[in-house]
Amino acid sequence: MHSHVPMERRLLLAAGVTGLVCGGQVVGGLLTGSLALLSDAAHVFLDTFALALSYAALVAARRPPTARHTYGYHRVQVLAALVNGATLAAVAVGIFREAIGRIREPSPVLAGPMLAVAAGGLVVNLAVAWMLHRHDRNDLNVHSAFLHVVGDALGSVGVIGAGIVILLTGWTLADPLVSLGIGLVILLGAVRVLKRSVHILSEGVPEGMSARAVLDRIAAVQGVSEVHDLHVWTVSPGYVALSAHVVIADQSLSAAESVLDDLKRVLHREFGIAHTTIQIECRSCQGAIAGLDLGCPGCVGP
Repeated sequence: MHSHVPMERRLLLAAGVTGLVCGGQVVGGLLTGSLALLSDAAHVFLDTFALALSYAALVAARRPPTARHTYGYHRVQVLAALVNGATLAAVAVGIFREAIGRIREPSPVLAGPMLAVAAGGLVVNLAVAWMLHRHDRNDLNVHSAFLHVVGDALGSVGVIGAGIVILLTGWTLADPLVSLGIGLVILLGAVRVLKRSVHILSEGVPEGMSARAVLDRIAAVQGVSEVHDLHVWTVSPGYVALSAHVVIADQSLSAAESVLDDLKRVLHREFGIAHTTIQIECRSCQGAIAGLDLGCPGCVGP
């Protein structure tokens, strides 16, 4: 049933629920002395921030293009993912520092209450993850928020494991050791999100796509003699743009229009590229064919 609820509403609801969980875990961590629980609370706080940020980015991305932002606000989602990735990395580093300090100077932990709080957090994390799990994997913004929630669910599992070990054996080092594991999981997720975000913001070729393969396919279209100045980049996840200069042998306007139609159809069908800017040029002077772009009017045939 949740699939019929708009993603914006699911993100807002998830942010509210995780905010309540964060408050409970902070209180529980302070009362029990559990670093693992406090580490998990820090991650949950960033979950709340990530979900709220993803909600705001999703709303912004729906706004239409303007005179100043001709692509619209699609990149806001990538920026939100970048911020989420950076906050994940910062939390991981903080957890590592605290855990190493606890390993050097172990502290007592109240395992029973720690278990109860962690179990409650796990239930909520799983519910939130279920709400978001049907998101589009190409939506880096929502995916980064989803990774926050999944990472926190794993953190709750780790806290529960540490609580059981301490309850049965009294070995309090299990608490900071589990914290290190939580930090590592968080850091790995952060690196993945940051890598993808930076790749998009630096206008890299979409993941899984080869610029060489695109160039070769364009060159193979009937009527095309040469391809140059090819650029393929990601505006936002799922929104790929392409520009290229294509030289054709037949200088007639009808031939140029036919080649252009074929190119757009091939690029959309085989590579999923719907936003294309292709300049058709004639072989003799490599000026743009009139009627399709400015320039080279003397080269145009009937």
